[in-house]
Amino acid sequence: MGKTSQALTAPVPETTVKPVYEYTPEQTAQIAALADYAQSLTLPPSDPYHKWEQRWLHRPDTAPRYMRAAKWKYDDAMRRIKATLEWRRDFKPDIIAPEDIRIESETGKIILNGFDNDGRPIIYMRPGRENTETSPRQLRHLVWWLERAKDIMPPGQESLVIIVDYKSTTLRTNPSISVARKVLTILQQHYVETLGRAIVVNLPTLLSFFYKGISPFLDPVTRDKMRFNPDLFQLIPREQLDADFGGEYEFEFEPEAYWEQIVKHCGIAPDGTRLPGYFDGPNGSSEHGSIDADDQSPNSETEESDSQGAPIPVPPPAQDHAEEHEQEQKDGGERGVESAAALLHESKADESVPDADPIPVTV
Repeated sequence: MGKTSQALTAPVPETTVKPVYEYTPEQTAQIAALADYAQSLTLPPSDPYHKWEQRWLHRPDTAPRYMRAAKWKYDDAMRRIKATLEWRRDFKPDIIAPEDIRIESETGKIILNGFDNDGRPIIYMRPGRENTETSPRQLRHLVWWLERAKDIMPPGQESLVIIVDYKSTTLRTNPSISVARKVLTILQQHYVETLGRAIVVNLPTLLSFFYKGISPFLDPVTRDKMRFNPDLFQLIPREQLDADFGGEYEFEFEPEAYWEQIVKHCGIAPDGTRLPGYFDGPNGSSEHGSIDADDQSPNSETEESDSQGAPIPVPPPAQDHAEEHEQEQKDGGERGVESAAALLHESKADESVPDADPIPVTV
């Protein structure tokens, strides 16, 4: 395979997406109850961010991930998803304008490129290529890439791989423990069940203290997903693995060309919204419904499509609608709590209902 500046945005054709999650009827009911509860908390249709909140809630993996992360403890799942809804309203991760964080991408310190054996997109992080001073923009840059990884996940995939390469990293370029804590908070609390693997390579002895420093802030399950200097050929197809790590994919990073490829592939508009046909991402645009680019601004009044293609009506903003939404929130919240109470009662009556997820959880 010769040198190329073409980014890999799809796994090899024969890839079988894993893991595949199967739920018991009781777990399915819990997932539905959590989705109802989350809907009871949503912003009114008149709010500029309403449609983006609905877009996230209607993804098929949202409620299941939060139930798995909570190990099927409904009260904990409610707390977790409520906290993430509040964080997303403040951070607005799905509509970060590309130009706002583009300067952070100029050295390739974070690159989304290729997929592992299970169809997980790979994010390469190279702290040695740090090019800016510590600022909130660095976190927004990371979150922008997490959202792009979600965009290119093949159908059925819910997690990603992060490879941290410490080659050429120095004490000056390595992120501080305080920054690492903020990153971990975002990953572990607001992208639950999204980290499939965390791989660390070329870690110098000089920086081993860094991982000792962040260890207390690592969720035990997150820690279990970390691997230091593993055999990457067992995890990633050679044709998808960057040649810097012994793979056959000889990717040459060219900042402008790479950036434009990702923005175009994911259909990101200059203001951070989506181009026509990309509201559900590049993998969902043909299968699911879409809306016009003119209607995608946070202030638009239109219909959006859920993860199954069904239109979600968004009525024009008006005081009456706000009052109706307030009542719907109250009714929905009561239904969610009633559903939870019923499920918890059934769980105690039937000890066969699993109390914990059979697979690793969190992040």
